[in-house]
Amino acid sequence: TGRKWESAFKVENSQKYVICNADEGDPGAFMDRAILEGDPHSVLEGMAICGRAIGANQGFIYVRAEYPIAVKRLRIAIQQAKEMNLLGNNIFGSDFSFDIELRLGSGAFVCGEGTALMESIEGRRGMPRTKIFRTAERGLWDKPTIINNVETFANVPAIMYKGADWFTSFGTEGSPGTKVFALGGKVVNTGLVEVPMGSTLREIIFDIGGGIKDGKKFKAVQTGGPSGGCIPEEFLDTPVDFESLGKIGSIMGSGGMIVMDEDDCMVDIARFFLEFTVDESCGKCVPCREGTKRMLEILEKITSGKGEDGDIEALEELCDTITSASLCGLGQTAPNPVISTLKYFRNEYEAHIYDKKCPAHACKALLSYEITDKCIGCTKCAKNCPVSCIEGEVKKQHVIDKSQCIKCGNCETVCPVHAVVRR
Repeated sequence: TGRKWESAFKVENSQKYVICNADEGDPGAFMDRAILEGDPHSVLEGMAICGRAIGANQGFIYVRAEYPIAVKRLRIAIQQAKEMNLLGNNIFGSDFSFDIELRLGSGAFVCGEGTALMESIEGRRGMPRTKIFRTAERGLWDKPTIINNVETFANVPAIMYKGADWFTSFGTEGSPGTKVFALGGKVVNTGLVEVPMGSTLREIIFDIGGGIKDGKKFKAVQTGGPSGGCIPEEFLDTPVDFESLGKIGSIMGSGGMIVMDEDDCMVDIARFFLEFTVDESCGKCVPCREGTKRMLEILEKITSGKGEDGDIEALEELCDTITSASLCGLGQTAPNPVISTLKYFRNEYEAHIYDKKCPAHACKALLSYEITDKCIGCTKCAKNCPVSCIEGEVKKQHVIDKSQCIKCGNCETVCPVHAVVRR
């Protein structure tokens, strides 16, 4: 951040801008929201310090419109700062003037990318720019611009007050400080977790998160939002920092951390996240617009039981092309869930394609229900079957007509003795 600010400081221009990227679009992530709602003044102060450092007099906070409480409190905080002469003209009687305006995003995930965000602020459709110049040289309205995220700006006042040595006493040499994660999924304690950089995945998930819900077995954790990788059990002792996550095929991202258990199908998980990135692609470049859609089609084919020889190789080729040829970070990282699941859970792809089975019993098209000899003949399954495909006498084992079964799962849900199992 310091190097970025220094580069903008060195550019000679009478107009410079500071932008706070508060467009938190990752599913399940709400770190920025907590800061904006709970301590908005820390962000305003960090932006003002940045403005003073680089010679800017105008700042913008680009925040999701879906965060109404955060927007309301930011507006209140900006007004309070102006009343106290912490923002506005000639702050504290000096020759430094700095003001901040809000810009509300309309829910486009791609606007979390810096250049797309600037296009949106300028009133155009949020689509990434070809990166000929650094934004510190030519950014918003072709003026030198610094863009940082909420956590960065919130950290700046504390670092200025307590010093760099205090901040670097946390974390690792390459990744100092702390990081806030949104821990979610199949874990006992969900919510925001702030830990020193370098804490292991095991510490976060099992010590702080309390382990996996309902006594299930841990399967994977996905870090970095829809663009992150799925990390298997063998890497639970990996330190959470930029370098270590990169080595095992994932990213830090904004800080989303989704835990998965034995009931999750990794092929379906990859399909789920790719479906999100396909929906959120801006469509400007062909590799992202067309390539991710073709990948999604293959994954849908595999999870529906129609996978065939060559599908895995086609996915790998598409991953390589999209990663290397896409215009912005959305496309370049979109294949990560597929790349990581192919690397660590390839056997699940092969089971779907060649055995027509889902090892996690999660893909509906490859699923079948059976009633075991544990059945007590209570008739609850038959009474709750919407298509009446279960037969049997009272107090005798029932049978499911698989040709009629719609795989709704009602029988499994209502069975008091867990006699209904997935195959």
